[in-house]
Amino acid sequence: MHAREQTMYAIEFQTQVKDGVIQIPPQYQEQLQHSVRVIILVEPPAPTPTFIDQLLANPLHIPDFRPLSRDEIYAR
Repeated sequence: MHAREQTMYAIEFQTQVKDGVIQIPPQYQEQLQHSVRVIILVEPPAPTPTFIDQLLANPLHIPDFRPLSRDEIYAR
């Protein structure tokens, strides 16, 4: 008699890691009583906006500002 072949299935959830422990949501705890394969996908932290990013998102409005002309740029 051969052992019945088990098919793996995936359960996906998001959680926080606390002191190296991954909390299993209560609705999955009963299903996960035996051996499991764990694959961890880590979302990279959001990049810290640079000064340039902040200026592009919130440009400064300076009264009477006039950008340099092409000739003025290259005359420097």
